[in-house]
Amino acid sequence: MEATGRGLFPNKPTLPAGPRKRGPLLPSAPPPPSPSSLPLDSLLLHLTAAPAPAPAPPRRPHPTPTPTHSFLSPAAQALVLAISSHPLPTLQGFLASRRDELLRADIPSLLKALELSGHWEWALALLRWAGAEGAADAAALEMVVRALGREGQHDAVCDLLDEMPLPPGSRLDVRAYTTVLHALSRAGRYERALQLFAELRRQGVAPTLVTYNVVLDVYGRMGRSWPQIVALLEEMRAAGVEPDGFTASTVIAACCRDGLVDEALAFFEDLKARGHTPCVVTYNALLQVFGKAGNYTEALRVLKEMEQNGCQPDAVTYNELAGTYARAGFYEEAAKCLGTMTGKGLLPNTFTYNTVMTAYGNVGKVDEALALFDRMKKSGYVPNVNTYNLILGMLGKKSRFTVMLEMLGEMSRSGCTPNRITWNTMLAVCGKRGMEDYVTRVLEGMKSCGVELSRDTYNTLIAAYGRCGSRTNAFKMYNEMTSAGFAPCLTTYNALLNVLSRQGDWSTAQSIVSKLRTKGFKPNEQSYSLLLQCYAKGGNIAGIDAIEKEVYGGTVFPSWVILRTLVIANFKCRRLEGIERAFREVKARGYKPDLVIFNSMLSMYAKNGMYSKATEIFDSIKQSGLSPDLITYNSLMDMYAKCSESWEAEKILNQLKSSQVKPDVVSYNTVINGFCKQGLIREAQRILSEMIADGMAPCVVTYHTLVGGYASLEMFSEAREVISYMIQHNLKPMELTYWRVVDSYCKAKRYEEARDFLSEVSETDPKFDKKALRTLADRVEDAQFGR
Repeated sequence: MEATGRGLFPNKPTLPAGPRKRGPLLPSAPPPPSPSSLPLDSLLLHLTAAPAPAPAPPRRPHPTPTPTHSFLSPAAQALVLAISSHPLPTLQGFLASRRDELLRADIPSLLKALELSGHWEWALALLRWAGAEGAADAAALEMVVRALGREGQHDAVCDLLDEMPLPPGSRLDVRAYTTVLHALSRAGRYERALQLFAELRRQGVAPTLVTYNVVLDVYGRMGRSWPQIVALLEEMRAAGVEPDGFTASTVIAACCRDGLVDEALAFFEDLKARGHTPCVVTYNALLQVFGKAGNYTEALRVLKEMEQNGCQPDAVTYNELAGTYARAGFYEEAAKCLGTMTGKGLLPNTFTYNTVMTAYGNVGKVDEALALFDRMKKSGYVPNVNTYNLILGMLGKKSRFTVMLEMLGEMSRSGCTPNRITWNTMLAVCGKRGMEDYVTRVLEGMKSCGVELSRDTYNTLIAAYGRCGSRTNAFKMYNEMTSAGFAPCLTTYNALLNVLSRQGDWSTAQSIVSKLRTKGFKPNEQSYSLLLQCYAKGGNIAGIDAIEKEVYGGTVFPSWVILRTLVIANFKCRRLEGIERAFREVKARGYKPDLVIFNSMLSMYAKNGMYSKATEIFDSIKQSGLSPDLITYNSLMDMYAKCSESWEAEKILNQLKSSQVKPDVVSYNTVINGFCKQGLIREAQRILSEMIADGMAPCVVTYHTLVGGYASLEMFSEAREVISYMIQHNLKPMELTYWRVVDSYCKAKRYEEARDFLSEVSETDPKFDKKALRTLADRVEDAQFGR
């Protein structure tokens, strides 16, 4: 089976015996992503470089000396004046020098005077000194805690509580307790906040409305605390404390974090039934609940109810509405929110622009997002770190690394310091490109810059390693996360589902869903989407059916994300009825199909020979304003090839050559396959010659297709020559390649030649599976002797 590449059949492309100057004709495998394609070193350099100093804020003037207060004696007034006039760095030494005088004075009164004149830092220093001297009581601590709370110094409040615990038998007033609870909540010390709240009640301190609201916020931030929230609301009402607008928005926001859509709506309706008139803040919170759930129809209903009840939407309302449209894929409607706000006299802010840019990014319209970014800056809005992070993420998805570098440079020049999310974005970009080593390098760079790993970072790492196919590293990150004291959240479980979806391990995925339910979480649209992907990858039709019943039966809301995934899952499993139902539901719900949905439908109809419907889908793509991509055109070529209209397929191929959407190896293979199936081997040879001339390297499928074409025409010498060429160039023929040759020999009743062919295969392809070779030999025996 020597391949000379000359004279065996007319018009065939020459099969080169050695390397060609243009590069190897038959690469044994697609080349791995070139490290230079992602300029990681340059990106890391930008991330680790110190940003240009931002314009310095106006220096805060030293507070004026404390004025006279009627509650102070002249001696105390003089002492306060001396303290407030002394520089902070050396204040402890000064206090020590006036020790006896200070210990005779009324410390709470001194603290009150300092706090009233804006010297809260001096008051804090005095309290710490008094605490070290054993001269600080609950009243002194209470005074400073309230002052720190007014200044928003939450960390200082928490530190002070750790440094100076209350003496046994003493207590703060309810305002001071509430301040400390708020500070602990902002610092993420939820368990400590709840312990303090329990202590407050044990001491007989009656919580105020503000206290209850702060504790409700603690439960909301903790997550998985709905039963505790309901119990606290009952306690409030039993104590005669009626919820206000802040209570309502806090409880609804807690539902939003945990995806408790039904609970949020039930609470809202109960409030109205009790005579509570929702304010704009409450409506905005409910709008966010439906927006995050992907239920844009309910979000629009909330907006309509607001306006009917005379509650005027504010900027936050339209920000939430834009976010709702963005999640549902309505980027044009999201963009219109900018004009609507301006028309109503409301000024968009940076958050608004970020939301609309996200809407563009969700549908792959990066250029539109960049144009809006420029418009935002020209309108006088200053991009923040979140703006840069979302733009970097979009550019990374499109592999536009040059623009990424430019954006990082602009970020640095503007004095905007990369934060943890910036690093997380880089981890996600490397993960999306399957660069496991790069993920690890970014992680090391992150640690070297002193950036602490948060729960979000671990979630990103789990997803990034999962995209790289490294299940081991992904679960290693999960274990490190829990060992570091971070409790898994719904995003964590979804990241694990993402790992499993790429392997089709639906059994483990089901156990993850069961676990998140037992932890008090409810699966969201992403959870169901990832579970569907697991089922599709693993071929679990029953699993897809089960989720379909929940979606179409009303148990699970049919969001755009879930319906889109149902289209894709049914396409992967070749379920025509399932994909058509999901597509009908997409249109019935008013959602706009994206190109992935259209391509799935087109390919499904093409594979099922439903050519008129496939053509309708192609027309719908153009009518919807979307631009067909290579997948679209390859599906069309496949359709024509399957219905013996290979000339039409070639027309599309030629159109692609002169367009911005360049053909790939699949495009050429599809046309070659079409001509081979029609018995037009010379046309197939011609397309192969053009393919090579165009610089497109044929792959194993290309030559497998050609072998099948030759064999079907009983051109066995040519078929064997191509197989020999493949083996010589380390391009292993598939078992199906050999099977097609053997099958054609048998159909031609040339059994001895078939046996001779298999004998040569055992010699020229010694790595070919022996069991498969015996199966092929049995095929010859069965065909000849009718067994």
